[in-house]
Amino acid sequence: MSMRIFQVDAFASEPFGGNPAVVCLVEAPREADWMQRVARETQAPATAFVVRAEHGFDLRWFTSAAELQLCGHGTLASAHVLWETGEVRGDQAIDFHTRGGALTARRSSETIEIELPASVDEPAAAPDGLADALGAEPIYVGRSRFDYLVELGDEAALRALRPDFQKLARVKTRGVIVTSRPTTAGVDFVSRFFAPSVGINEDHVTGSAHCCLAPFWSRRLGKARLTARQLSVRGGALSLTVDGDRVRLGGRAVTVIRGEWTAS
Repeated sequence: MSMRIFQVDAFASEPFGGNPAVVCLVEAPREADWMQRVARETQAPATAFVVRAEHGFDLRWFTSAAELQLCGHGTLASAHVLWETGEVRGDQAIDFHTRGGALTARRSSETIEIELPASVDEPAAAPDGLADALGAEPIYVGRSRFDYLVELGDEAALRALRPDFQKLARVKTRGVIVTSRPTTAGVDFVSRFFAPSVGINEDHVTGSAHCCLAPFWSRRLGKARLTARQLSVRGGALSLTVDGDRVRLGGRAVTVIRGEWTAS
């Protein structure tokens, strides 16, 4: 079979920044095992599979090791490709049907905004081995439906983290979000995200983590609109709006590769 594929840098305005995602435009639904094998072949932080459905598009995401229940940057990249290729008119919203729920994407000028379910954390005891694996003592630990949320005392401590990923993979969670107040100018908070249990030691820019971070910092700062930066090597910027039980994530995207998948 033939399938159009695209590599997109999400939450970036130029190549080599943000978080790469491979987007596959699939003619008809395929088996999970086949999609997992494609994701292992691409080795992208997320490989998204988009197939037209009766009301919008079905969307699934895989890392090289596992299927994801929610993926912000893979959703933003998929919407970018659908508009760029003319599959959807630029002035039309896109409805995605996913295992993480119904998601919507809209475009305004060059910015894409995706609406995702909020994932509010609750205060939690730090699991055994977490502080040792991170190499830092949290000042707060919370638990969302996907991840642990760890707050550190300052941005310097966040930047200095060098986790032991073998130890971190033993913590029973999808991933660990680590955040702090910023010294970086122009943002409300900064973060990093580690998910060795699903094959990603450190993610570049994690939209789904900000579904937890946005409500957390909205409560702390008393504001619904926030700006954030993820402090990975590539880095990425996000605009965020907390709206009840939803979070709207805004960012840009750029296509860096277009091609055709020819293997069956």
